[in-house]
Amino acid sequence: RVENRLAGMDCNPYLGIAASLACGYLGMVNEIRPTKQFKGDAYEGDEDIPRVMGEALDLFETSEELHEILGPEFARVYSIVKRTEYEEFLQVISPWEREHLLLNV
Repeated sequence: RVENRLAGMDCNPYLGIAASLACGYLGMVNEIRPTKQFKGDAYEGDEDIPRVMGEALDLFETSEELHEILGPEFARVYSIVKRTEYEEFLQVISPWEREHLLLNV
């Protein structure tokens, strides 16, 4: 049984499962012992989990083993597309920013 609740609503479920299974496979290949089951808020645990898309992409882009499993060309194109989406997202001024920041300048 695999349960991974870290993925956000914007995660493609097929890619999320593929990445989880790939990481499990890499754990077996590299003989990494699983840790105990974690309960609670994963962001408050010992592991440093990315909180924004840019940080997650930085980690993904340096994971050569994961690129080999998913396919180097897929990983390259996926990184480009997601980085472009993220940079475009950062250019948008949200309603909250307009209300709380723009009016208080």
